[in-house]
Amino acid sequence: MKNGFFTVLLSVIAGGLTAFGVVKATASEAKGSPIVSDAPGSSVEYRTVNLAETEYPDFTYAAESAVEAVVYVEVTVQSRQQYQNIDPFFRFFFGDEFATPQSRQQKGSGSGVIIRPDGYIVTNNHVIANATDITVTLNDNQQYAATVVGADPATDVAIIKVDATDLPTIPMGDSDQLRLGEWVLAIGSPLGMQLRSTITAGIVSAKGRSMPDYSGEFKIESFIQTDAAVNPGNSGGALVNKKGELVGINTAIVSQTGSYTGYSFAVPVNIVKRVAEDLMDYGSVKRAMLGITMGTVDKKIADEMKLSSVNGVYINEVLKGSAADKAGLRKNDVLVAIDGQKITDASSVQAKVSSYHPGDKAVIAYIRDGKQYETTVEFQAAAQQNGETDIDGSIAFYGARLKAASPETLKTLNLRSGVQIVSVGSGKMAEAGAMDNTIITHVNGSAVSSPEDVVAKAKKAARAVYIEGVDMNGRAFYFGFGK
Repeated sequence: MKNGFFTVLLSVIAGGLTAFGVVKATASEAKGSPIVSDAPGSSVEYRTVNLAETEYPDFTYAAESAVEAVVYVEVTVQSRQQYQNIDPFFRFFFGDEFATPQSRQQKGSGSGVIIRPDGYIVTNNHVIANATDITVTLNDNQQYAATVVGADPATDVAIIKVDATDLPTIPMGDSDQLRLGEWVLAIGSPLGMQLRSTITAGIVSAKGRSMPDYSGEFKIESFIQTDAAVNPGNSGGALVNKKGELVGINTAIVSQTGSYTGYSFAVPVNIVKRVAEDLMDYGSVKRAMLGITMGTVDKKIADEMKLSSVNGVYINEVLKGSAADKAGLRKNDVLVAIDGQKITDASSVQAKVSSYHPGDKAVIAYIRDGKQYETTVEFQAAAQQNGETDIDGSIAFYGARLKAASPETLKTLNLRSGVQIVSVGSGKMAEAGAMDNTIITHVNGSAVSSPEDVVAKAKKAARAVYIEGVDMNGRAFYFGFGK
């Protein structure tokens, strides 16, 4: 009987252990471990996963912390309604004052991101361009009047400021570390005040995107493309990662309807940081220049140049005396990396170079005759765009720097008005024969009294700019150049 009892006990224990093993295996499978099996008579593998416990991203912390630092920006723009081809009989009877273009106010809106607790806010240049009044509304409904600190049309970044302290901010991340498929949030005020502080989610669809531009203006574009829903009014708002870090400033959509159609674009925060620092410190951007023209390497070019891969950009031209020229780069060299960061196209070169200041140094890796080399380049200051203001208050004009002539100088030269060429620099003005410290009196036949006059009249010229003036001895000069 004792033997029978031990036999039954052992059977119970064995059965329990077997059942425990089955339960553990089932639990393991339920947690998501794949089961791979072959169906009878088939080589197809079937894989089952328990989706109930699959890990999904949690955006609650990122959304709740970042939304406090995203603001609604409302602007007032004073526009002038133009009257073209006024009837001469109307003018004869009623006078020119009734045919004068009339001013009217227009409202616009966008978003912004508080980047410093003392009231500095980053937004898009196109949000605040030509604004006469700017009002900022915080997420807690507090409102402030804002002023423009500086703007950079080339990157579409602007800084505005409100008179406040202890404001919530968003920590800045590293947009270079973003990965394709990574989750991001877009925060802003799409379609106006009624949808303020809207949060949408998407993934990083692409990096280093550029868009066609037909304005002829200089642009730096290396956009983050996402499928987070962005609409008019989101411009200037935040693109944040799962940690709640700012990785971009939402800027544009490409749409045939004017509304979101599946993808949107943001300026990478690494570009924003660099531009914002200069705008807050100087009021304008001190942009570095490498001094090359370039093209993207494709298979045809890779074959012609006997390259081992289709990577990098090839140099079409090296500007004489530029940073690239002094570093020893030549035409047909292929740039593959800057300070260890891989170069894939022209946009990635622009984005990387724009992160440096004039005088900064970087190590450039390049391929020449099938071999890879490295050289150190010291970036130079880029020529500023016409109308940009330097630290000393002078205005850029085709490579030269202009200032209003002093009353003493005008009196000495017996002039009513004029603009002084502070320095000729390098560009079309220098090539045309302009000289330092001379006075511009007329542009295309019209008298000028300020640097802004010179820039505006030159901008209106159809094909060429004609300059008249006098030197410091009162001798007249005259020159011109094509636009």
